[in-house]
Amino acid sequence: MLVYANSIPHRFQYITEFAGQELGTEAFQLTMDKDRFQSFRGPKINYSQERMSTDEFWLKPHPLLFEKEIRPQPVTCFVVNGFRAFFKTEGDLPFDIFAACFYLLSRYEEYLPHQKDMYGRYAHENSLAFKEGFLDIPLVNIWLQHFKEQLKQRFPLFIPPSPVFTFIPTYDIDEAYSFRHKGWRRSAGGAIRDLLNGKYANFSLRRKVLDGAVPDPFDSYEWMDDLHRPFRFNPRYFFLVARKTGKYDRNILPGSPALQNLIGVHARKYRVGIHPSWQSGDDYELLLQEIKTIESITKIKITSSRQHFIRLSLPVTYRQLADAGITEDFSMGYGSINGFRASVASPFNWYDLEKEQASYLRLFPFCYMEANSFYEQKYAPGQALEEMRHYHGQVKAVQGTFITIWHNTFLGTSNIFAGWRQVYSQFLREVSA
Repeated sequence: MLVYANSIPHRFQYITEFAGQELGTEAFQLTMDKDRFQSFRGPKINYSQERMSTDEFWLKPHPLLFEKEIRPQPVTCFVVNGFRAFFKTEGDLPFDIFAACFYLLSRYEEYLPHQKDMYGRYAHENSLAFKEGFLDIPLVNIWLQHFKEQLKQRFPLFIPPSPVFTFIPTYDIDEAYSFRHKGWRRSAGGAIRDLLNGKYANFSLRRKVLDGAVPDPFDSYEWMDDLHRPFRFNPRYFFLVARKTGKYDRNILPGSPALQNLIGVHARKYRVGIHPSWQSGDDYELLLQEIKTIESITKIKITSSRQHFIRLSLPVTYRQLADAGITEDFSMGYGSINGFRASVASPFNWYDLEKEQASYLRLFPFCYMEANSFYEQKYAPGQALEEMRHYHGQVKAVQGTFITIWHNTFLGTSNIFAGWRQVYSQFLREVSA
């Protein structure tokens, strides 16, 4: 597929490479040579202000891809093929699909002044997707799906391969055990708090667990293994290895033989990554230490990551991860609501908007996290099951990559999360049927 433009800036190169991959072409060939474009007899896209011939697909550009500054963009949504669109222009599509995709994938709006949530993160209420009601669909994939159909109609010999749906279950292990392996100081402190707060049932359970009479309520690891085995899933595990505990970092310390054994066992069976602590979000050297810690335990190079509490600030977080040798990040989503933060259900490379360059950091966006359903959206297990079904259906419809986040805490035996392991088990049986 040949694509003509008057100039080929970095933004245009980036988004056409992504679109070409999603459309199933090996690659868009970009040219600024009018004669070459006009004489070309294959499928071609004219991305310029005027139509040049009748045998082309014409997209009239919005200025965004040819700008270098970051500034507020006037965005007015309208409906195309039953879905929201913006950056209205003329041509064979009524909007600039390349510029609109770039705006969403680059998270352009997150570089502009915005409201923070209680954890200092970009608040999802700021986003265009939330305001316009398309947060719960992979709009970029939907646009490109319709675009592909129109290209096939215009160019009958254009027969791209169909994408393949992929499901990647992922797990964050940021509190490996509820009572066990926490040392006598933390255990004694917890027991005293139980008594002072009248939590006598919790005090009794703590004693039974520490005496070895019952399993730890967060110890769901063998259950998870048994769940994966018949479905042949390839899950990802992300471990928090903070050097000291804190308000938001509650895992047992990485010097504990129990945590080292847990990480080692999983590294031998699955792909594991770093779950950078809350503390390391403000300290690059601490991030490096945490990566080295998990590498020393696993004896493998760690190249994947997901931010604890989805504590993500652009561009700082991604620059630090890339500088630390991380090549895959699974944090592109919200820690306050489920949905498609970048409006896409496909992996994509991060574009550093301030530096105006594409990076080698590959982003794997998630759209469902059970903690959002439970803590933020206040869903019961049955409602969460319906929500998972919705997101699975949305991603499968565009043959995208469906990524979920669960925690061992929800999949254990704690009364707080009663019913959640059952709905997750049911969901996995449904999607593998």
